[in-house]
Amino acid sequence: MEAYIGRLLDSRYEILEVIGTGGMAVVYKALDHRLNRLVAVKILKDELSRNQEFRRRFHAESQAVAMVSHPNIVGVYDVSKTAELDYIVMELIEGISLKQYLEKKGNLNWRETLHFSMQIAKALEHAHSRGIVHRDIKPHNIMILKDGSIKVADFGIARIGTAQNTLTREALGSVHYISPEQAKGARVDNRSDLYSLGVVMYEMLTGVTPYDGETPVAVAIQHINGTARCPSELMTGIPLGLEQITMHAMNANLDARYVSATDMLRDMEEFRKTPTITFRFGAAAVAAASSSATAPKTDAERYASKARAESMSPQQRRAERARREAEKAEERRRKNLTIAIIVAAAVLVILIAVVLLVVLSDDGETTQKDPETATSEVQDEVRVPDFVGMLLEEIDPAAYPEVQVDVINVEEEYSNKYDEGYVIAQSPESDELVKNGRRVTLTVSLGKSLNVIPDYSEMTGDELMQYLKDLQLGLKIETQKISDETIVKDYVVRTDPEQGTELTKNQNVIIYISLGSNKMPDLVGQTLDDAQNKLDKIELELNVQIEEEYSEEVNKGCIISTDPEEGAELRENQRITLVVSLGSNKMPDLKDESPTNAKAILDALDMGLTVTILEESSEEVEEGRVIRTDPEAGASLKKNDTVRIYVSTGDGKAEVPDVLGKSQNEATRLLEDAGFVVAVNEVYDETVPEGEVISQSVKPEDRIAEGSTITIDVSKGPQPTEPPTETTAPTTQSEEPTEASEDAQSDEPTEATENAQSNETTEGTEP
Repeated sequence: MEAYIGRLLDSRYEILEVIGTGGMAVVYKALDHRLNRLVAVKILKDELSRNQEFRRRFHAESQAVAMVSHPNIVGVYDVSKTAELDYIVMELIEGISLKQYLEKKGNLNWRETLHFSMQIAKALEHAHSRGIVHRDIKPHNIMILKDGSIKVADFGIARIGTAQNTLTREALGSVHYISPEQAKGARVDNRSDLYSLGVVMYEMLTGVTPYDGETPVAVAIQHINGTARCPSELMTGIPLGLEQITMHAMNANLDARYVSATDMLRDMEEFRKTPTITFRFGAAAVAAASSSATAPKTDAERYASKARAESMSPQQRRAERARREAEKAEERRRKNLTIAIIVAAAVLVILIAVVLLVVLSDDGETTQKDPETATSEVQDEVRVPDFVGMLLEEIDPAAYPEVQVDVINVEEEYSNKYDEGYVIAQSPESDELVKNGRRVTLTVSLGKSLNVIPDYSEMTGDELMQYLKDLQLGLKIETQKISDETIVKDYVVRTDPEQGTELTKNQNVIIYISLGSNKMPDLVGQTLDDAQNKLDKIELELNVQIEEEYSEEVNKGCIISTDPEEGAELRENQRITLVVSLGSNKMPDLKDESPTNAKAILDALDMGLTVTILEESSEEVEEGRVIRTDPEAGASLKKNDTVRIYVSTGDGKAEVPDVLGKSQNEATRLLEDAGFVVAVNEVYDETVPEGEVISQSVKPEDRIAEGSTITIDVSKGPQPTEPPTETTAPTTQSEEPTEASEDAQSDEPTEATENAQSNETTEGTEP
């Protein structure tokens, strides 16, 4: 893992340190020397880089994701492929993962959940539009920056992590967030990411994942079956609309899920504007649509229509207008036909009445008008077309010859229903029967009025009051505080008049501000500071007492338990006891740790322990590592206890080096350096040169006690020839000695040679 630290990749990126490790890659902090900036470098793990197909796909998809650029996606700067390694250079994010944030807070309120979820959905919308599916959306891959914005990491990398259709070891960390189709090993598309986003939203709202089990397979089966409980069953205060969005994204049926991130974002936006909204999905939505085809559009429908219109070309927009006009003309034709039939019937009745009057009248004079005249009067009347909802600049007066449409002298008003430039009213109204050529006046929208009660869903009472004062309408503003379990203390619950109402000068406005809940909140697992902040928001004078206990399960400084427990009704001046974790007081298992690490682990307990390091030999633990501790692992510690750490000096044995064939001097040096005493035994040998080791008393690579004596047999060379016998002719003194005799002769003559020389001299001088 640390093999790359200090290296300079492509003569540009200097690897500084490891900052993260995943299933497929290691992430390092690095310095880009060319641009003088810190970056993150993700290097494919060695065991995966040996698979050429994996490397090819990694490189291809890394290049694809490098073309993705969005504020909510971790930027990719560079992609490199060499014969040795593959790596990606990304922007270095300073923040924490959503997983770390959830571990700290437990669960998030719905406002914060929506805030993060919309950013994730925007990131997915952008990536999906470029054909990139993430396939591993989970809190671990979502980074939260200091300003509250988020960035989704690992785009494009995760998709090659599922080359196998089984739940491999790499998938274990993601099994709580995978879609049913991933669990089945089937093909996945954009909707798989939306399912995972739904799971992340579920966890943000409740603090737990929707499915859990003892094995990854057990969790995967639950995803496939789709039997998750609704978030509101686990946590109070979750608006129905947000729960509907979450569960719709998590639908186990792929075809019943959100089709795109854009669709999901649309509903999120609708919910953000109107937190009390509810949605209809599936068959209910189809039935509702078919039964109310002519009903006014919801904001969500208008949002979708506007998005579709913005995506049309000018030719498409003209065709769409022509289609709408044709539909209106057909509708007018049907109405006119109906009217004509009614008018004809009425005329017939009138004619009959007139005839009767003529017959019955005394003077025989008719009082009715000429039927032809009556008919012509009817034909002079026309129905007023419907201009409401049309864009003023698209209305062509020549297209409506039966009336005079005044598109010049229009009235203008603010409208929260119609965007700027659209007709919001007309006079006379549509379908009204008027004289042919009647002038029709139009009222056009100026857009949304600034003088309205704004969207206060994320405003405190003070913020809304200041906003209304800034309108300078002389409003008479009154505030009332009410208890509300779903709205955070000091935030606006509702207003009178309601949100979106246009305000007039000197109007009365009442702002209802939340007192929060007077029930004991869930504080277990939260930090002491967070717990006290939540209690401070309750409009009661509470007597908060702090107690401390050691805990194996709860991190130091976090709440173990409360008295009273979550959900209890609180009263004025009530005593609240918060039991805070001191962390673990159990002696940790330090075996095989280095002395430095062992001491650091003990110091982290913050118990004022006195640590003493002692040494002892060990045949099991390598030299320099902890053998055991006193007290032993698992024992309870008290503040200021003394802890003894026993560090291995080894087993007192050393490995015997192989000295066969080496010179006597070299063999002696090697054995003595290894801690042994050397004894030399010289022997004649016909095959081994003189001075080389023939054998050693202990086999090479055996481990024996240091200081042991090892005997080596060193060759003296071939054994010398035997000395001459008595029958051998004596050698005269003038004769030169043979080579063999020179070799056999030593500096100091032996007793045998002295005797031989003495005999030789005697024989030579004998008369």
